Formats: sequence, structure tokens, C-alpha cells
Amino acid sequence: MPTARTLEALGRLLEIVATLRSPEGCPWDAEQTPESLKPYLLEETYEVLDAIDAGEPTGICDELGDLLLQVVFQARLFEERQSFDMGNVANAITDKLIRRHPHVFAGQRQSSIETLDIQWDRIKTEEKEQRGELPTVLGGVPRHLPALLRARKLSERASRVGFDWPTVDGIFAKIEEELREFKDALQHADQQAMADELGDILFTVVNLGRFLNIDAEEALRQTVNRFVSRFGHIETALADRGQSLQQSSPEEMDSLWNEAKRRERENRDEPAKS
Repeated sequence: MPTARTLEALGRLLEIVATLRSPEGCPWDAEQTPESLKPYLLEETYEVLDAIDAGEPTGICDELGDLLLQVVFQARLFEERQSFDMGNVANAITDKLIRRHPHVFAGQRQSSIETLDIQWDRIKTEEKEQRGELPTVLGGVPRHLPALLRARKLSERASRVGFDWPTVDGIFAKIEEELREFKDALQHADQQAMADELGDILFTVVNLGRFLNIDAEEALRQTVNRFVSRFGHIETALADRGQSLQQSSPEEMDSLWNEAKRRERENRDEPAKS
């Protein structure tokens, strides 16, 4: 249960945001709209993810605060329009959690995660029908999600109704097919066809990851992080020699790249210190 201290802190945040939006507040805050704040909402979300990856509780707490500010700020803007307030936001998600967890709050015990997934989808469909929305298998997946993540979620939805490869071999065959089609588009110098086929390759690779329980978005993020780390090693090593990237040969940079990879493997293989 939330403590009095927690409730007081949230109330204080609501008051601060209201003050910032008031005539006596901050001119910048007073000019903001839900649309103008969209980039900050997205940016703060990614900064929370970075903090979680870093694993430092103080940093995570700080970034969660920044993200919470964006939620409170958006709610305040709509409260001023007399649409809803932060209380409505909190009640809406609370009611939704209770409604979608009958196995917790209504005594309808379920025995497996698979059963819970089916129950969750059924309840979401019922909610849409009650709102007068036509339920669709792929509906409700946000268009603004990162493309790899959106591809994963859409293919998961399709898989649940049987639209999927029976085995992983089928996905490998599809990747090979898409690669052949990409090479054909390349030979014809068809830029749009190349873009289409590259997208097909990426979408199929996302499905390969899904099939093997590997999240393509996270896998690519980790690869990008390794790239940054290895390239940073090249820059540092060359600087120690008094060289710049422009003064170095591809062979030198490739050698340092492989050195960085070896160090990564050695660090992974090191036993944990007691």
C-alpha cells in the first residue's frame, strides 16, 4: 500500500506542475501542448531504458522522475481543457489492471502463462467491443513503436491465430528467399524494390528471433552498444600512438577492432570475483 509519504510526494509534484502552468509560473511551461511534449516523452522513456541497462538505482530513480513529470504534465494539460485529470488517469489504469487480472482479484485461478495470455487477449477484445470498436487481430499495436519492436508484436499477434511457420526451418528458407529477391532488385538497380526487400529481410529476421525467444530490438541495441565500444577502443588506441583515424589504414583499424572483440570475450570468460 502507498505510504502517506508517497501520496504527499505525488501531491507535491501535481502542485508544482500546476504552478509552472499558472500565470505566475514559467513562460516555457505555459506554452507547451500535448503535441509539443511528445519528443520529451519519448526521450525520457529511452533515458529510463539507458539507466536500467546501467543498473544504477540512483540514476534509475532520477530518470523515472523525469518520465513521471511527462505523464503528470500531459494530465495537467488535459485537466486545463476539462477533459480529465491525473486522478482519472490513475483510476483508469487501476480499473484496467483489476479487470484484466480476474485470476488475482476475482478468484478465477489459471494454471499456465499460456492460459493467461489467452484470457488477456479475450478481455482486451471485450473492452474494444464495449467501446464500439471493431476488434482486429493486429489492431492496437502503436504505430510509433520502434520498427523492430512493432514487427515483433504484430507477428506475435498473427502467430496466436495460427499464421506462423511450423518450424524454424521455414523461417530460414524465407530469409534465403528474401535475400535472393534483394539481390535481384540490386541487379536491376531498383531503389524502391531494394528498400522493400530489405524491409522484408528485417521483418523475417525479427520473426526468427521471436521463434527462438530472442528480442530483435534488444539484440540490435546490444550490437550497437558493442559497436560503439569497439570503435571507441580503436580511437583510444590510435590516439595513444599519436595517430588519428584519418592517418590510419583499414588494416590497422581492423586489427584493433579484433583486439577489442578478444578483450570482450576474455572479460566474459573471467570468473566472478569473490
